[in-house]
Amino acid sequence: MPTINSPMSYPIGLLGRRRVLSGLLLLVSLLVTAAPVNVAALPLAVPAEDSTTQPLPSLAGMLARVNPAVVNIATRSTVQERNRLLEDPFFRRFFNIPEGRRRYRRTQSAGSGVVIDAELGYIVTNNHVVQGADEISVGLADGRNLKAELLGLDPQVDLALLRVEADELVAITYADSGALRVGDFVVAIGNPFGLNQTVTSGIVSALGRSGLGIEGFEDFIQTDAPINPGNSGGALVDLSGKLVGINTAIFAPSGGNIGIGFAIPSNMVRAVAEQLIAKGEVNRGFVGAVVQPLNRELAEAFGVLTDIGAPRGVVVVDVEAGSSAEKAGLLPGDVITSMGQKSISTVADFSSQAAIMFIGDEFDVSYIRRGERRTTVLRIEADAQEALAGQRLSPWLRGVQLQNLRNPDDASGGAGVVATEVSSGSLAYRAGLRPGDVIVAADRRSVANIAALRDVLRQSQRQLLLRIFRNGRFYYVVIR
Repeated sequence: MPTINSPMSYPIGLLGRRRVLSGLLLLVSLLVTAAPVNVAALPLAVPAEDSTTQPLPSLAGMLARVNPAVVNIATRSTVQERNRLLEDPFFRRFFNIPEGRRRYRRTQSAGSGVVIDAELGYIVTNNHVVQGADEISVGLADGRNLKAELLGLDPQVDLALLRVEADELVAITYADSGALRVGDFVVAIGNPFGLNQTVTSGIVSALGRSGLGIEGFEDFIQTDAPINPGNSGGALVDLSGKLVGINTAIFAPSGGNIGIGFAIPSNMVRAVAEQLIAKGEVNRGFVGAVVQPLNRELAEAFGVLTDIGAPRGVVVVDVEAGSSAEKAGLLPGDVITSMGQKSISTVADFSSQAAIMFIGDEFDVSYIRRGERRTTVLRIEADAQEALAGQRLSPWLRGVQLQNLRNPDDASGGAGVVATEVSSGSLAYRAGLRPGDVIVAADRRSVANIAALRDVLRQSQRQLLLRIFRNGRFYYVVIR
């Protein structure tokens, strides 16, 4: 724990005492001889000036408007204390320890949030700040402490929506994060290490960061504005005070800030928040197109290589039967260049746009086929697939054929995904998965169908934990 020394804790010394005494005598003589001063006529604050008496630039005015929209979030949770010995059946039988004995403890955590609607009391924060919390309280800049209601979560983009009942809230205004450029100045506001209303500044150091293994959909703004534990859910704003992102994660090999932080773009935040406000959940659709980056060799092969700059777009390598992409007429070999209002240059662009495509939405898609530019309408529908090869969902499930559970009276609970075939040489088989097993949960999240399993697999990185139902009993399988 760092120690903060008070300026008054340092010894003055003998020479210092003499100088202080001389200063006090001089001050007394000046007060006695000086003319009376009209205190009311003095200015309340003197702005900082340079040598030419010009006011120096400052963020103080903008922060005075924006700071009240950033809140502190405190959560309390009840968690089970894990003890591997007590969970071992042999150990319990040997020492005659009864089943069902569990120990629990209360935990507390802190984060940040941003008011996006002052009238209705909506606050957006990170999913990981409030997930599993029994109690959520919100601390305002004016000192008020309010109880918050959790309205909805979207773990795939790590966002959550809260609501409080209070008057005189201050809301933030969204900026268009699509207009951000590397090098733009930004300011991070939050609650790092419990230090309320902390402000740090920096620049946008990169855009479209993905592949970090933090979320299911990743399209992060990278910034060198110092972000630390407790900043999660706080605001990243531009110099006009508009929200450009929600601070979410840091790259911290040493445990603290090293100048690499990540924020969810405001355009994604806005789209997800609107879904949570309207429906309490995110009804994300399934595009059904598998894409890969477009390099110069592929661009030349598909006839889209230009003389100016790098190739732009992503190549469709597969289209799933019955999907929204197939119904829109997309084919393998098509080069997608835009979806809706977003230009598509990388796979991260494609994934981030898919993250805000919700069931019932329609988007114009521009693509190139055999050198000809075309446009089609993509209508987002639910993923209604009943069966498919597991490798389409994840490399861990290569060699596994999957099918939605069709028997609602099944003893597993009536929902899940059946492994109809499991290749004997596959990772899944070596981990213990067998034909006929019903997958009912993945990475501790319930799985009702293939679409739900797909959502979980988008976030899995190092291993896949499956809970399966087999011959009337439940088991766990870990695929690494």
